Amino acid sequence: MNSPLAELKPALESGLIALDLAPALAPRLLYYLSLLERWNKTYNLTAIRDPREMLVKHLLDSLAMHAFVDDQRLADLGTGPGLPGIPLAIAKPQLRVALVESNGKKARFLREAVRQLGLSNARVIESRAEAVDEAGQYDLITARALDRLAGIVRVGGHLLRPGGQLLAMKAARVDEEVAELPPGWRLQAVHPLTVPGLDAERQLVVVARES
Repeated sequence: MNSPLAELKPALESGLIALDLAPALAPRLLYYLSLLERWNKTYNLTAIRDPREMLVKHLLDSLAMHAFVDDQRLADLGTGPGLPGIPLAIAKPQLRVALVESNGKKARFLREAVRQLGLSNARVIESRAEAVDEAGQYDLITARALDRLAGIVRVGGHLLRPGGQLLAMKAARVDEEVAELPPGWRLQAVHPLTVPGLDAERQLVVVARES
């Protein structure tokens, strides 16, 4: 799977190794990035334009949470152009990913990316998260830039099975957000993350839906 962004391959491979992922993932990830860059010129899918910046802030940032997902069902809410859902689906073939996006042009890109990448473990749901009629069908939900923790729970918490988890990437302390969580939800863990090439604090906040 050749990509016009092949010059980024060494940097991506180095980042994958730092994240304890196989560098053999690089060609498919770069192909996805090339699709995103091309569509972005017309459809404005992301504010980041520079492919090198996309590599760090989109691909590697999304993949930094890979160790916390496995052969589970994940709903990626407000996924935009597929972040973190598509990089995770590429890196974790046993993970089943629902890409939830209400914006029509972004949903069209998602369907094309899933088709071209041959991602049999990913599907697109063109809908607002709160309108997805699949209550209790997921082990995990995530939302990379959707809202505060309570807001994510409000619009997508119904999708989680009892005992399921919200995985939220955050840049700073979340004490205030945790205090806002509704009854039946509790902070389970906070994992500091290192994103190769990103000079910023990142952490994965895990919130559990109580059984």
